[in-house]
Amino acid sequence: MTDVTGPVSPDRRRLLTAGAAALGAAAAAQLWLPATASAAQPPLPAGLFRLGVASGDPLPDGIVLWTRLAPDPLHGGGMPARAVPVEWEISEDGRFATGVRRGTAQARPEYGHSVHVDVRGLRPGRTYWYRFRAGGQISPRGRTRTAPNWTARGLRVALASCQNWQQGYFTPYADMRAQDPDLVVFVGDYIYESAPATTAVRRHEGTGEPYTLAQYRNRYAQYRSDPDLQAMHAAAPWVVTFDDHEVDNDFAGEVPQDPDKQSHDVFVARLTAAYQAYYEHMPVRASAVPNGPHIRMHRRLDFGLLARLNVLDTRQFRTDQATSQEGAQSPSRTMLGAAQKKWLLDGLHGSPARWNLIASQIMMAETDLQLGEGKLWYYDAWDGYQVERNALLGEFAGVRNPVVLSGDRHLTMISDLKKDFADPRSAVVGAEFVGTSISSGGDQDQAAFHADWDPRKADNPHWKLIDAHRGYHLFDIRRDRIDAQVRVVDTVLRKQAAPRTLARLRVEDGKPGVRRV
Repeated sequence: MTDVTGPVSPDRRRLLTAGAAALGAAAAAQLWLPATASAAQPPLPAGLFRLGVASGDPLPDGIVLWTRLAPDPLHGGGMPARAVPVEWEISEDGRFATGVRRGTAQARPEYGHSVHVDVRGLRPGRTYWYRFRAGGQISPRGRTRTAPNWTARGLRVALASCQNWQQGYFTPYADMRAQDPDLVVFVGDYIYESAPATTAVRRHEGTGEPYTLAQYRNRYAQYRSDPDLQAMHAAAPWVVTFDDHEVDNDFAGEVPQDPDKQSHDVFVARLTAAYQAYYEHMPVRASAVPNGPHIRMHRRLDFGLLARLNVLDTRQFRTDQATSQEGAQSPSRTMLGAAQKKWLLDGLHGSPARWNLIASQIMMAETDLQLGEGKLWYYDAWDGYQVERNALLGEFAGVRNPVVLSGDRHLTMISDLKKDFADPRSAVVGAEFVGTSISSGGDQDQAAFHADWDPRKADNPHWKLIDAHRGYHLFDIRRDRIDAQVRVVDTVLRKQAAPRTLARLRVEDGKPGVRRV
C-alpha cells in the first residue's frame, strides 16, 4: 500500500542545494519531489487534508505516518475513484530544512484514500516532523517520536479511551497536548456507533447506526474533525486498539449485542466494514490490514529496557458474555483465546524490560457490585471470565512490574491486582489504572456518583481511587518508579475547560501495587 523510499539521491540533493542558494533556506524547505500523477488528470478538490495527520506504533528506527484525503469528509470523502500519489516528508526540524526521508505513497479508493507510510531508518529516541502533499496542497505538519533504544531513562505516556461525540467535546486533549507526552495509548471506543440523538451536546452524523463501510467512514471522519483530537494526533505518536463501540456495543467475537436482530451473516458484514474503516483511520502498520471480519490488533512494542507494551484485543477472540455468576466461573470461557494468551504470557515471561505494561480495553481488577455477602460482577469485563483472569493474575506473580492500563468504565478506578480476589489476604501481584473517559458520560454528578459507589469500597478493598470526572491519566515512567497523575477537566459541555490534577499515585520498582502520594 505504500512505497517507502530511502534518502534523497545525490543528484536530487545537488538540485535542492542549488535551489537553496537561489531561493534561500525558507524556500528550500518547501521543495518536494515531483508529483508522479499524470498532468492529464483533472485537478483534485480543495481541502484534501481536512482530517489532519497522525503517527503511531513507534519503533527505535521507525514510525507509521498517516493521513486520509477527504475534502468532503461526512459524505464519503469526496475523492475521485482513482489512486492518487501522495508525497511525504519527514525531517529532524519543524522547518523541514534537514530532510531525512522522502517518498510517495498511493492513496487508493479501496482504502478510503488513506495513507499509511511505514518509515524506517530513523534514529532512536528522536523527535521528527512530517507532512504530506497531494494535488499541490500541503497537509498540516505533525510531530512524532521514535522509541528509545536500550538506554531509555524515562518515558511519558498518556492513557485515553471512550470519546463519545454526542456526550461532550474532547476538551481533555487540549491539556494532554500541553503535558507533551512521548506517547498516547488509546484503549478503545474511539467512535460510538449510536444513532443521532436530538438532545446531544453535538449530534452524530447520519440517520442511524453505521452498518456499511461508507457509514463507518463517515462516522470516523466526523470524530476526526474534532480540533482537539486532531491537534493531539499531530503532537505525538499513538498506539491504539479498539473495544466494542467501534463495531457494536458489547459484541463478542462474531456475536452481536442483539443476535435476534442481527443475523450472523449480517453481523459478519458489519464487522468487515467496521474493521476496514478502523484501519483506514488509524496510524497502524500493514499487519493490521483486515482480512474480511478479522483484524490483527494484538502486538508488542518495546521502549528500550525501560518498558514493554503489550497491546491486547479483548473482543475478537472472546466467548460470548456470561449471564450468571456460575457462567462467569466456567473454565471454558475465554477473553483472549488460546493463541493470544500464549503470545501474552511468552511476551511477559521473556521480557527484558523493567516495566511490563498491558493495554487491556476492559477492567481486570474485580468490581464487586454486591453490598455485603456474595458477589455481583460486570460480565463484559474480566470479572465475567474468572478462571482465565485468575490464571493470568497467577502468572503475574512471576513477571517483573506488571501494570495494566485499561478503559471502558467511564470512571477512574485505580487498583491493586490480587492473585485471588476471593481471598482478602491474597498477594498483590500488580497494579491497574482504569482511565476515565475523554467525554463519554458527559459531566457526571459527583455527589450522586460517590453516594452510589463509596458504599462498595468495603467490598473492594483493592481500590485505591475511584472518581467520575472526565479526563485521562498521565504516567512518567522511570527506572525506579512510575509516577501517575489523574488529569481531569471541569466540563466537556463547552469547547474549553479548566484542567487540574485530581490525584497523584506511584508504583515502585519491585513493589507490586499502587499507592497515593
